[in-house]
Amino acid sequence: MIAEPGVTLTDYGLSLESALFAYLLYREGDRRNPLRNWFALFFGSLGLAAWIGGSVHGFFQDEGTPEYAVLWSATLLAIGVTTLAAWVIGARIQFSEKIGKWITVVAVMEFLGYCIVVLSDTRAFWIAIADYLPAAVFLLMVFILAYKRTRERQPAIGSTGLTLTFIASWVQRRGIALHPSYFDHNAFYHLIQAAALFLIFLSARWFVNEGETS
Repeated sequence: MIAEPGVTLTDYGLSLESALFAYLLYREGDRRNPLRNWFALFFGSLGLAAWIGGSVHGFFQDEGTPEYAVLWSATLLAIGVTTLAAWVIGARIQFSEKIGKWITVVAVMEFLGYCIVVLSDTRAFWIAIADYLPAAVFLLMVFILAYKRTRERQPAIGSTGLTLTFIASWVQRRGIALHPSYFDHNAFYHLIQAAALFLIFLSARWFVNEGETS
């Protein structure tokens, strides 16, 4: 029996959505554009985090079991990969190749440090938030600047999507639910995230096939 069906099923839905976006970007994206792989990694890691997180909510809620420990740590590590991809994507869009490479090196080092913290038995979710939030703000600023440079609507769409992710986090933090039992604040958070990821995907597809890179 599923412990939290609303949260679990919406998490699985996010996972399938993200996996589809990763597949489409990788299959249809310009192979000469390095953003193709990084955006695919961004959505793929998000999908993995959602799938594992949904399984934890649905079937492995006992924090004292080894299954919970392994799966929750894997969720946090997957979010770390998403953060790494966000830094690299923003760097490659906004900066020269040389500066972009330096930012990538720093982002990889930060990711390795994050992995050490997670694997040292520190599993509080705020660690993932603290890791991801600066990268998300950075990517939002990059999308806004890309819109100002190009006046194309796709970067603006991506900016809207990223803004929606912040709204989703606020909804989750405030405990706003559509239904206290069947569709709680976590499920509502996932629903908003689904819309946000679709907008980010539309922007990513443009950057991969037509947009500017360093």
